[in-house]
Amino acid sequence: MTIVKEKILAPLPGNYNLENYDEIRRTFTWEDASSELFWKAGKVNAAYATVDRHVDEGYGDKIALHYANGDERRSLTFREVKEKTDHYARVLKKHGVKKGDRVFVFLPKTPECYIAILSVIKIGAIAGPLFEAFMEEAVKDRINDCSGTLLITDRELGKRVPREEIPSLQTVLYDDEIEAEDVEAVPGEELTEWVGPEDGMLIHYTSGSTGKPKGVLHAHRAVSHHYVSGKWVLDVKDDDVYWCTSHPGWVTGSVYGLFAPWLNRATVIIQGGRFKAEDWYRLIEEFGVTIWYSAPTAFRMLLSKGDALKQFDLSSLRHILSVGEPLNPEVIHWAWNELGVRIHDTWWMTETGGHLIVNLPAEPIKPGSMGRPFPGITVGILDENGQELPRGEVGQLAIRTPWAGLMKEIWGNKDRFDAYFKYEGWYLSGDLAYQDEDDYVFFQSRDDDMINSSGERIGPFEVESKLIEHPAVAEAGVIGKPDPVRGEIVKAFITLRPGFRESAELLEDIRVFVKQGLAAHAAPREIEVMEELPKTVISGKILRRELKALEAKRAEESSVATGN
Repeated sequence: MTIVKEKILAPLPGNYNLENYDEIRRTFTWEDASSELFWKAGKVNAAYATVDRHVDEGYGDKIALHYANGDERRSLTFREVKEKTDHYARVLKKHGVKKGDRVFVFLPKTPECYIAILSVIKIGAIAGPLFEAFMEEAVKDRINDCSGTLLITDRELGKRVPREEIPSLQTVLYDDEIEAEDVEAVPGEELTEWVGPEDGMLIHYTSGSTGKPKGVLHAHRAVSHHYVSGKWVLDVKDDDVYWCTSHPGWVTGSVYGLFAPWLNRATVIIQGGRFKAEDWYRLIEEFGVTIWYSAPTAFRMLLSKGDALKQFDLSSLRHILSVGEPLNPEVIHWAWNELGVRIHDTWWMTETGGHLIVNLPAEPIKPGSMGRPFPGITVGILDENGQELPRGEVGQLAIRTPWAGLMKEIWGNKDRFDAYFKYEGWYLSGDLAYQDEDDYVFFQSRDDDMINSSGERIGPFEVESKLIEHPAVAEAGVIGKPDPVRGEIVKAFITLRPGFRESAELLEDIRVFVKQGLAAHAAPREIEVMEELPKTVISGKILRRELKALEAKRAEESSVATGN
């Protein structure tokens, strides 16, 4: 082991919120975490705990957010965020939104997106954030699935909402209309709806390897998980400037872009616009970002830009975290050599509601490991019969239930929900892994066909369904093809209908069709036309595993041919 690797493995000197991992694991309870949040007569509200509480406790003048988009700059205090959230809440109530209603938020990554989400939760409704790159089909499927009644959007994104195909959608409010609407505060009004910890708060849609995207519903109790993981894993302190690069339409962008940092009273950065390495570095320098949470894909892209970072002062960074896919060792070395800090991998899922396996800033890192179980979490590696395997053996990665952030339900689909709990007392993640004698967990692969591209989970069935809507496509099989930058890219194998012939123009038309129907990240980067797709003999189901095997064989043959 080289000196560099020893430095990466060892924790850097510092004053961390969690200093003694082993002691905390022995004594921690989820009741301890929830007791630090504000409760009123046994009830709670996640929006109050996230923002309003800080104003009531005397921190109203503290900067809550800095917004940057090109040359535009805006900053808001916690008091200003509360006031805007109150205004949005009054408008929603005026339009008849009540406890339990599903209200979707389809906005770019702006302060108004965060404020809209909190306003929905404040009045007891369930917020459904949507990623700004979603197209008509993706928007329609998600709102229809849980019968959303109201949508908050802007003029541009609103063009992608097929209202006539969403029968439950009673009202569409544009952000500029909400800002301009005249709704006065009533003396003594109580906008905050105090709810039980099991009441619904947030619904995020995540793709499965088969079927439509599923609505993962989280309850208000989840904020205790968000709070304590923000305190210990993000290591947020009062003077931190925190930046999570994910959009709130994805669970990372809501849980660790909005709730966890604000529950711990950090100043957050909200950055609009597209990725550009120089802009990201400039933003870190300008605002003095201290904690940075992103994905391996983003770090790989920055690494590929070479010396671009050398023209910026990035010395404010003290803690970097990664999520979404396994963290490449070369990225860890890059961060250490160029930035002087470690990147800490984290593992969790939309369904789990918060961090489950983590690398903590005060603990050693084992390169290639996702880390060790978060306090309050017990990991099991199970065989096909649900029995725990010995350390070092690969099996199904499972988590002992319950914990605070665990999803409440899959909307309208008890069978899909129950499938996660096949073995009594365990949540099955769908990942394969092993755990070593020191409790570190090492990811091996997905146990299904999920595609993980640039940190986004993409269900092949959803892409295949869109592909065969194109008039030229007869059948489609979609897989994730390994890619050095994105982790995986979406690759589609298709057969053509009679009367169509393969051409570069046709394949591009098919790709754009998927992009416009679903989202840019779901559009195949490669499309291969085949005479026939591999299928099962009895059911005729397309065999994705054979398509994956074909790609693997080609990669091996190419490597041999080039001598690599």
